[in-house]
Amino acid sequence: MVEDKILELLKRRDSGHVSGEELSEVFNVSRTSIWKHIEKLRSEGYDIAAAPHLGYRLVSIPDRLTGIELKWGLDTKIIGKKIYSYKEASSTNDIAYGMAVSGEREGAVVVAEYQTSGRGRLGRKWVSPGGKGAYFSIILRPDILPREISAITLLVSLAVAKAVRGITGLPAFIKWPNDILINGKKVCGILTELNGETDKVNFIITGIGININTKVELLPEGASSLAAEKGVAVDRLELVKAILRNIDKYYKIFNGGDTAAIIKEYKKLSAVLDRQVQINYHNKLMSGHVVDVDKEGALILRLDSGFNERILAGDVTMLR
Repeated sequence: MVEDKILELLKRRDSGHVSGEELSEVFNVSRTSIWKHIEKLRSEGYDIAAAPHLGYRLVSIPDRLTGIELKWGLDTKIIGKKIYSYKEASSTNDIAYGMAVSGEREGAVVVAEYQTSGRGRLGRKWVSPGGKGAYFSIILRPDILPREISAITLLVSLAVAKAVRGITGLPAFIKWPNDILINGKKVCGILTELNGETDKVNFIITGIGININTKVELLPEGASSLAAEKGVAVDRLELVKAILRNIDKYYKIFNGGDTAAIIKEYKKLSAVLDRQVQINYHNKLMSGHVVDVDKEGALILRLDSGFNERILAGDVTMLR
């Protein structure tokens, strides 16, 4: 899009002016056409100043998770090379799933400012207030068996927790299998969906929903937001970019076969390791002590009987 290219040129000018004549020559369109593209960008929330004899200057960008803003300075190898952004979507996972079926390459990201039908695990509703959180999904095509999918959720959880800590300084921990907690309250959920066969993964969609600047009163009981825990608003754009960079980093390590390195980091941020928990799996309750997380992302639960149980999925309640 011409608007994207104009923005890129304005950004590279580092707050300096770009004349309408220069823009017209670069993009081989009339100055009237350039003005129309500038007006389109302004309507999207970009503050672009215009000065006689000097041209246009980018003053500020909107608080929106657009493709061009997310890709600016991202510098990843796989994740985010393509980013599809929507003001509103039913579910980013549904859109990404359809794209993957149609052959979209791995690493593509679908992001929405607002979801009308956001969901979490087991079909639960995910509250997605417009312009306050981050709701995005990523297409992955790893060469793994379906039973190894838990490791993908694990590395994405680690990537999110590390990004939250790095950007906000908040003590983010991972509640297996797919929640990020701060001060015991849920701020992020991760939904991993698989398309595959018995011995083959065709693709994986990993969806991430984060309560960033969301008011707590809009959220379910027991949930919170980064802004509520930190006491000030958090830069949504920089946080999502940090998450995409981390996923790119850990996915490369995963594909290189060094899952042990990821597990080692994951354990340091686990909220359930060495804790007494109850796990509900298909309405079957199991209680015990979490003694380990294995190389495929499964919990090793020591039951009261003394035997170990390997858990690949389920809802965890921490008892003490």
